[in-house]
Amino acid sequence: MEIIRAKTAGFCFGVRRAVETVYKQLEKNGGENTGIYTFGPIIHNEEVVKDMEKKGVRVLRTEEELKQLEKGTVIIRSHGVAEQVYREMEANGLEIIDATCPFVKKIHNIVKKESGEGKHIVIIGNPDHPEVEGIRGWAGADVTVVQTPEEAEKFSAGEGKKVCIVSQTTFNYNKFKELVEILSKKSYDVSVLNTICNATKERQTEARSIAEEVDAMIVIGDKHSSNTQKLFEICQNACKDTYYIQTLDDLDLNQLGSVETVGITAGASTPNNIIEEVQNNVRIIF
Repeated sequence: MEIIRAKTAGFCFGVRRAVETVYKQLEKNGGENTGIYTFGPIIHNEEVVKDMEKKGVRVLRTEEELKQLEKGTVIIRSHGVAEQVYREMEANGLEIIDATCPFVKKIHNIVKKESGEGKHIVIIGNPDHPEVEGIRGWAGADVTVVQTPEEAEKFSAGEGKKVCIVSQTTFNYNKFKELVEILSKKSYDVSVLNTICNATKERQTEARSIAEEVDAMIVIGDKHSSNTQKLFEICQNACKDTYYIQTLDDLDLNQLGSVETVGITAGASTPNNIIEEVQNNVRIIF
């Protein structure tokens, strides 16, 4: 069996930076947690979050939990947070370490500036994703999240309103183009800023290319990871035998018994050791 592993699989820059930030803070405290928290899981990967929790890092999952915190160090997750959440941390006198991905932080700055100039902000992305929730929280009152062609068709900003379009960093690039085309046909003064991370686009392009060549495709990543979900959709469209797994335990190796070529890719929040474990076991067995 031939195994083709994507060169772009695994941690992206922003995720690696966020994870390293937590471990460096633990190291600074002598390997013991003396009040280290993350607002939301630092990245979308259960295995990584579990390891941090074993070392004493506590995940704050709601604003209410954050408001009740009177002291400690709060590390802002890679997806970023709304401006209001940031101000609440400051008001509580907490030490804040901002591990927001720089590419996401750039979007925060864009939407704050553009909304301050009176523009209606359109965020192309999943409205329930923490990154989008965070971006929305820097965009003022005139903001709309668009995820589907139907939502794009229904969009209305009001007469004479200028519109600024940005994207969730991990959104499907081809779907982004499709939605921008629909929105651009409306009679608005529209400025489009493609804020999809280059690493995301490269990962999606490589995954599609590999999936088109192989008999079966394995996509590794957390079930809550947006960019992994997008990879799975792309690979499944190119290769009908595509499997979405979090760890080796989720993979039924019997399903690969009759294939000659297998492709492997992974989301931006997937640690290298999990990718290697899957790759090595597939190679050993076949």
